[in-house]
Amino acid sequence: MAADSAYGSAEMLGWLVHERGIELHIPVFDKSERRDGTFERADFAYDHRRDLYTCPGGKELRSRQITYKNERPLVDEDGMVRYRASKLDCDACALKPRCCPNARARKIPRSIHEGARDLARDIAKTEAYVTSRHQRKKVEMLFAHLKRILKLDRLRLRGPNGARDEFHPAAAAQNLRKLAKLIPPMPKPA
Repeated sequence: MAADSAYGSAEMLGWLVHERGIELHIPVFDKSERRDGTFERADFAYDHRRDLYTCPGGKELRSRQITYKNERPLVDEDGMVRYRASKLDCDACALKPRCCPNARARKIPRSIHEGARDLARDIAKTEAYVTSRHQRKKVEMLFAHLKRILKLDRLRLRGPNGARDEFHPAAAAQNLRKLAKLIPPMPKPA
């Protein structure tokens, strides 16, 4: 399935991959990059087997640093698991000014759908993804043409059948305009 980055959220990717089993050709919607010069999430290595992150200094970030008497949930209401470094590790680390200068210890949130996001990132590196992106751009241009030139910017009929009933004549008009460009002009009578 190909779509634009509006469909690249963690929840949508997780639903498509885990519940529907669809191969994704969707750019991942990602805001994890930093502009302040500190380490990004990509600088931390995630170990799937041990379920922890390793920082550039070699220290481990775990979802649990201590064992609680009453078990607490790992996942918060936003669907995120928080991985935290030990304050003792961060205080002794020479990389602290580049890692977490304004915090006691480094925290990394990880979505419960991060596996689907990783899969989408891996697919984005393939040749098939480049081909599907090129084809998707062609379709998007046709929809942009429908919206701007043929003034189909708002659907008047409701539901999927109504949308189909509006798009079919608009697509037919679009195809007729394309065909009209292929026909050579008629010679003018003398």
